[in-house]
Parts: sequence; structure tokens; C-alpha cells
Amino acid sequence: MMKKWKLGMLVAAAALSVVALAGCTAGKSSSGADDKNVTMWVQFSKEDPEGKAMAQNIAAFNKENKKGYKATVQYIPRSGSGGGYEDKINAALNSNSLPDVLTLDGPNTAAYAKSKIIQPLGKYITKKSDILPSIIDQGTYKGKLYAVGYSESGVGFYYNKKMFKDAGITEAELPTLDKPWTWDQFNAILKKLKEKYQGPAIDMQLSDHSEMAIYSLAPFVWSAGGNITNKAGTKAVGYFDSAATQSAFKEIQDVVKNGYTTISPKQKGFQTGKYAMLMSGSWTIQELDKQYKDISYGILPYPVSPKTKKLVSPTGSWQYAMSASTTKTAASGALIDFLSAKAQMYRTSMANTVLPARKSVSDEMMSKVTEPMRFLIKQNQESGHARPVLVKYPQVSRTFAETVTKATYYKENPDISALMKKQAQEIQQYLK
Repeated sequence: MMKKWKLGMLVAAAALSVVALAGCTAGKSSSGADDKNVTMWVQFSKEDPEGKAMAQNIAAFNKENKKGYKATVQYIPRSGSGGGYEDKINAALNSNSLPDVLTLDGPNTAAYAKSKIIQPLGKYITKKSDILPSIIDQGTYKGKLYAVGYSESGVGFYYNKKMFKDAGITEAELPTLDKPWTWDQFNAILKKLKEKYQGPAIDMQLSDHSEMAIYSLAPFVWSAGGNITNKAGTKAVGYFDSAATQSAFKEIQDVVKNGYTTISPKQKGFQTGKYAMLMSGSWTIQELDKQYKDISYGILPYPVSPKTKKLVSPTGSWQYAMSASTTKTAASGALIDFLSAKAQMYRTSMANTVLPARKSVSDEMMSKVTEPMRFLIKQNQESGHARPVLVKYPQVSRTFAETVTKATYYKENPDISALMKKQAQEIQQYLK
């Protein structure tokens, strides 16, 4: 599941190429003259659990809708380099042959909307109040809903229960969602673990310089009361270099500087008992339960800024959208509304071991999933925060990752304030 999530987040090159072809989006739908038949493209294989769930959902739509609509799906798996699906999208933009409905990754919403690759669909979506706010946020551009996420994601702090006990860390010391740990308390636990095991206490995946950086570490910024840009997405100076944002990057730097984590972690270090903790997402639950059954583990919440005490966790995943070129808006809207409804979301979330995007689906799943998954679902509901919706998001994400890397090289960049001012200027050039 982790590999699958990473594929879903390789947005930079794909988004750039899509925007470059934005002038090719106008024209008629490729779906033909029959307004009741709609086509859809998805980024996964028909043989995947997600693909099998989709096949069931489409069969249900074709049978149950009262308007006689018929949907067909083309499964176009993404490659390890992020190609495949995006290559197909780009080719369709060149030839005016986009499907009526397509999937896209959350961070691409603004670029697709501004380039008129997709069109607003809010009027077709029912029971929007049941959809998690983070899902609405990631699919909204300039006040209009352009895409609906069909699942969610999240990250927690996995811990090895035996290693914690052997280090003298009691249950009473552990944080909860109701009473999360501050950065100071987080560091105190890491210090105990480092001293006991004579090495890094946690793998924070700082060797991953891709989308994982902003996805998993931006919550430190938001918890501190900082931000990457202003709400309008027009200013980074004054935001990315604010005192609050600086404090978050100082915390990340100090965790490395104190030897509590490492920028070059051993592969599968948590899974093999080398590290007592791992910062990772829901995909790791499936891996641990199937491949590392000897590890007794739990999941802890994000540490919070000691100043704000605000719990924030990351969110975001793939979405359904309607192509701007389709003339079959009623049928396409009906399909997206059906696929994002409770029953279909439940089927997809359970089949794919992902967090749900609707509150009602969360409620239904709670009694059917393991305790670690229940924890992440609840954390997502209480503290989920979408990444910024920016037209040039890939460049901003890349700069965030570069900032993390530079901060962790603390000898070369001891002055966080100077670093953040420079990086804020870097992000500023990508904003309008």
C-alpha cells in the first residue's frame, strides 16, 4: 500500500505536462452522440482490489440508476515513474479525446481547473455535509468544487510496544488523540529510546525527498500556526518564513541534530526492530499485519506545538472529476455522485484498506477494522488538513522538500531564519 500511495503522489512532472497542454482541452466529448453513455478513465488496474471494487460499483450504477445511464471504464495503471495514466491524459488533451469522467490526484486540482481540463461539479454531488472537510478543501478551487475524493489517507507514529516497555516508557506517558504530546514530550520519549538502544529512535522517512515531505511534515507547520502560503495562494513571503513556520522546521532540524532520527534510515528499520518508531501511513498497517506478525505495535498521534497544542494530521488522495469537454454533464454528474455515495465509498475503502472520505462510511467501518485503522480514521476526522490548492503546487511541493533537506543538514544551515527567508522567496516566484 505504501508503494501505491507513493505512485499516487508523484504529481510534479505529470501536472507540469498537463498544464503545458492546457490549450488543447476545448472541443467535443469523445464519448459519442448518445447522452446516456459515459466513459471513465481510472489510474489503477482492473485486477487490483481497487479495480475489482470499481467494477462492482460500475455494475451497480448501470443497474440501479433510473435514467438509463450506462458507464464504461478504461483501466490505465500508473507506472513506477508516474507515467502511464498521465501519458494517456496528455495524449487525449492533444487529440481532444478526454473521457467524460476521469480521476486525478488531489494536489492537481488547481492546475486542472485553471487549465479548463475539468469543470465544476458541485451541483451534482448530494449529501456534501457528510463528506469530510479535508476532501472538500482539496477538491475546491476559487470557491467551486471541481473534484470529489473517494478515499482519504493519513499518517501516524507507529511504535513497538515491547521496545517502549523495555525502555521504561509507561502507558501513562503515551499521548492520545484527546491529549496529544507536545514537541517537548515527543523529544523526551525519543531521548529515552535513543539512550536505551544507542541509536536513532524513529524513522521519519527523511530520506524520501518526494511528495512525502510536504504530505507528512506540513502538519508540524500547521500545528505551530504557520503556513506555506496565505489563504489566497498568492504570498509565501511572510508565511513560509514566519516565526511559527520557522519553529516547525527548527523542531524537525533538532530531531535530526539530537540524533533522535536520521536522514539515512536503514530500510525496514522499524519492521526489523532497529528503530522503536516509524512515521508512516495506513498502508503500513497492512504490511505489518501480513508480513511482520511478530511485532506488537500501536499508533500514536502527531506531536503538537507546545504553543498552540493544536493537533493536525495530513490528508489527501485521488478524486473523481468531470472533463471540461464533455457535453454529457447530467450523466457524468450522476456517475460521480453515485461513485462517491456511501455504499460505493464503503466498498472501495474496505477493499483497498484506505481511510474513508465520508463521515457515514467512517462510522460503518469502525466496527469492522483493526484498532490501528480505527485510530487513523478518528485522527483523520478530528485533525485532517488538506495540502494547499495551488496551480503550481508541484513546484511548491518540491521547494518544501528541498527546505526539509536543507534544514536537516544542520551544519550547513544552522540559521533556520535565514534558510526560511530564502526558501519563502523561492516559493514566491511560483505564486500569482
